[in-house]
Amino acid sequence: METYDLSILEDETAKLGLKLTDTQKKQFIRYYEMLVEWNKVMNLTAITEYDEVISKHFVDSLTLARDINFDNVGNLIDVGTGAGFPGLPLAIAYPNVRVTLVDSLMKRVKFLNEVIGALGLTNVEAFHSRAEEAGHNRKFRGQYDLVVSRAVANLSTLLEYCTPFAKKDGTIAAYKSNKAEMEVEAAGNALKLLKCSLEKMDKFTLGNEDMERNILIIRKKGDTPKAYPRKAGTPSKSPL
Repeated sequence: METYDLSILEDETAKLGLKLTDTQKKQFIRYYEMLVEWNKVMNLTAITEYDEVISKHFVDSLTLARDINFDNVGNLIDVGTGAGFPGLPLAIAYPNVRVTLVDSLMKRVKFLNEVIGALGLTNVEAFHSRAEEAGHNRKFRGQYDLVVSRAVANLSTLLEYCTPFAKKDGTIAAYKSNKAEMEVEAAGNALKLLKCSLEKMDKFTLGNEDMERNILIIRKKGDTPKAYPRKAGTPSKSPL
């Protein structure tokens, strides 16, 4: 059985105020192994080196701990989760938070369900749906304390995908690159129409990386108008 250096995971999560249990560390290792294994037969990630997956996927996902007190989060939804980022690392780190993962590709959802089972996670569910359709489903609409999304769409489009899921006064956390400020400027109309306001732009770098990353913390101030999200494909083709 291969042994892994846990120091990066331990050190970086400690900086975020997280103390992982042995079980949680094993869950992250198994998640890494399954990600690399499944990536051989389907496109889940371009990053497969152990240290890079730990830093650029796992730690990056957990960086939200800088901005959110998870003691106050009962549930969250990860919109367009892909290979499970950031939702699955958050589910591992915060077992008391109920996590919903939504993705439009069935084979990715199958992968996620396999990981959830292998890791013994009881606080996570994965669903196959487009965000535009799930956003009108009463099971999901207006049900979440926190909505997260990473590397899915420009902010205007992303707000239309994510805002419907949040409770009134709920939070949307958008993981963004170093172009976040430009996206915020372009999303003024979307923020207004969807009754949202930008509360914080958290700039950070990962480990030895130079490239700046951002997490945008957005507050949902009022109920999402019934017209949103528009039909599948429209938010990306014609951003608000």
